[in-house]
Amino acid sequence: MNPPGPVLLIGCGALAREIKWAIERNCWQHMDLTCLPAGLHNRPQQIPGAMRSKILAAKESGKYSAIYAIYGDCGTGGLLDKVLQEEGVERMAGAHCYEFYAGTPAFEALTEEELGSLYLTDYLVRFFDRLIFKGLGLDRFPHLRDDYFGHYKRVVYLSQKATPDLIEQAKVAARRLGLDFVHRPTGIGGIETFLQTSTEAIQTNMDVLEDA
Repeated sequence: MNPPGPVLLIGCGALAREIKWAIERNCWQHMDLTCLPAGLHNRPQQIPGAMRSKILAAKESGKYSAIYAIYGDCGTGGLLDKVLQEEGVERMAGAHCYEFYAGTPAFEALTEEELGSLYLTDYLVRFFDRLIFKGLGLDRFPHLRDDYFGHYKRVVYLSQKATPDLIEQAKVAARRLGLDFVHRPTGIGGIETFLQTSTEAIQTNMDVLEDA
């Protein structure tokens, strides 16, 4: 089986490390990765335009046989999917990275188990202080904690490659927010499965063209 032509993955910056792990672990040398800034999570209205710019630049280069988006809706209200449909780019299924990692059935079970769950990934644990604690102004206005998190009951740490230090940081984050703590290891299987399926689909299309 010949390797597929070059493929571009456009991912969220918060997923970059895990996508690279999947590529390296499976020796998918035909895959290139570019990412939108993780900070766009705080400015979701900018995500669709930024994604379209990446896609148009890739198409203009003429280098890639396919483009895939590894990106959740992330608060765009369906506008990201509208752009991807217009540009003919497939997106990994799922509303957000929590669903990517846990898988849809497991994530739905977690939600049903406790609706008031705040989810953290390895990335969010590492940058909890900057993105959540300071990002929401809780360092300056601690009384806002109940306004933001008063309806939450627990922190669920969905870990990709947990270390004792990351687990402890996640526990500290839960304590700082006054919430219970749950740890659920997920790995990166969801991302790997999507990339494997995409690779096989591209290879099938190439074989069909060669036989035509």
